[in-house]
Amino acid sequence: MKIIFFGTPQFAVPTLEKLLNHPDLEVLAVVTQPDKRRGRGNQLIPSPVKELALTHQLPVWQPARIKKDQETLDLLQAAAADVFVVVAYGQILSQQILDMPKIGCVNVHGSILPKYRGAAPIQWCLYHGEKETGITTMLMDAGMDTGAMLLKAYTPIALLDNSLDLAKVLSQLGADLLIETLLKLQHQEIEPIPQDDSQATYASLIKKPDYSIDWSQKAIALHNQIRGFYPDCVATLRGNSLKITATAPLGSEYWADLPPSLQVLEKDWDNLSSYLGKPGEVVSLAKGIGPIIQTGEGLLLLREVQIAGKRPQSGWDFVNGTRLTVGEVLENGQ
Repeated sequence: MKIIFFGTPQFAVPTLEKLLNHPDLEVLAVVTQPDKRRGRGNQLIPSPVKELALTHQLPVWQPARIKKDQETLDLLQAAAADVFVVVAYGQILSQQILDMPKIGCVNVHGSILPKYRGAAPIQWCLYHGEKETGITTMLMDAGMDTGAMLLKAYTPIALLDNSLDLAKVLSQLGADLLIETLLKLQHQEIEPIPQDDSQATYASLIKKPDYSIDWSQKAIALHNQIRGFYPDCVATLRGNSLKITATAPLGSEYWADLPPSLQVLEKDWDNLSSYLGKPGEVVSLAKGIGPIIQTGEGLLLLREVQIAGKRPQSGWDFVNGTRLTVGEVLENGQ
């Protein structure tokens, strides 16, 4: 089976690796986003997919706008591929491109479709507190993740998983599922299943206001926002921006899902939960662990934070470094 691979971020790398290592599959070329300028030196940095492709001496095509790039369109057509594999490529493919491969375009999507169609399925499924997610492979059509479904694979979500943790799990799951999908397509062992549009939800691009922490929200809602939009959620301390990068909701419904190092807080729970502070107020400093913050409903432990211009630090190092005190109030993010 001859394949052209479309992908850009680290999430797509395990799938390309699996394709390159499979004896029955041949990757003809890779299409990825143009290099981007990053870092203090403003240097052009290739995508993770491009870096892998170059180590395997594969042709790499990087059109700025693939629908309008006639050179790339000609190359794609001339390749006479059996299938285009698309994993987090970052551009919408035209119907002209979708019609080129003999079998079709197969997408590896980071959710159980039709839930969380769109650009950020992993982040929004965490934000909404899902307990399970997975990967769907589908035959692409001109819509946004609306194509007929091929195979699905599921994985549970732990209480402290963040979007980076979950992306690593799903990228490996997606790589395995893609191989299974291609081999079954080759042998005509899959019947594509249309999506039920009435059950669809949309995972839009994350915007700046989504990162702002509002302490009047419930502790579990803040926890899901912080882990879903990791590592960019912000509060305010003493007039300065403060990133909150890891938390844990506290209470009887959560102890069993927390590690032993945090379950020790249960013995002080009656005392902790008896004091009702205002949203954002530091109600306790758990020795060796971190500050505990009152929210609109429930208490939230700050496990890791990042002060502007500094590296992330544990909640307890944050307490010591800032001389944080009980009664001090963290303000909402700006």
